[in-house]
Amino acid sequence: MWEILRRPLQRGSLAGRAASPLPAGLEPAAQAAAAEHELLGEALREEVRRLFRGSFKLRHLDSGSCNACESELQALLNPFHDLQRFGIDFVASPRHADGLLLTGPVTLHLDEAVRLTERATPRPRLVIAVGDCACDGGFCRDSFAVHQGGEALMPVDVKIPGCPPTPAAILRALLSALGQDAVRALTPRG
Repeated sequence: MWEILRRPLQRGSLAGRAASPLPAGLEPAAQAAAAEHELLGEALREEVRRLFRGSFKLRHLDSGSCNACESELQALLNPFHDLQRFGIDFVASPRHADGLLLTGPVTLHLDEAVRLTERATPRPRLVIAVGDCACDGGFCRDSFAVHQGGEALMPVDVKIPGCPPTPAAILRALLSALGQDAVRALTPRG
């Protein structure tokens, strides 16, 4: 074993070397501004701490979407956005959720699954429609195979429009939703 480890130990860390300089005429890539995201996140953390004792659990419910909104929801969990550090997380069971995140136009085949999931989520709970399809049916609105958004099956508390909405737009909408008096009335006091 020592023979295997000796050469890398003698050579040293390769990760500690300075990066090669950029070729002439090539500018470094611009980075997204993290300031707005951090401010939104900190405000969101305070609302979650105040209303839900520090932990707000969401159950994602895909009701026939094209997966564009799911990609943006996944981006909220990546290291840049890291939604979990603000006290918001996704759970596997609706029985453990404080809210439902609905994506997709609600196809007729998923009608029963949406209703069962909504019934399984304990009250009080928040229903959040993410994307144009979940809000009003989106580009599928006139199809025979879909309902016209989540409100056709259950009352929706928060609508986040966009096709798909950006992670920053989702954060902004969550923050404004948690600041509403109607949402405050839904949260348990204790």
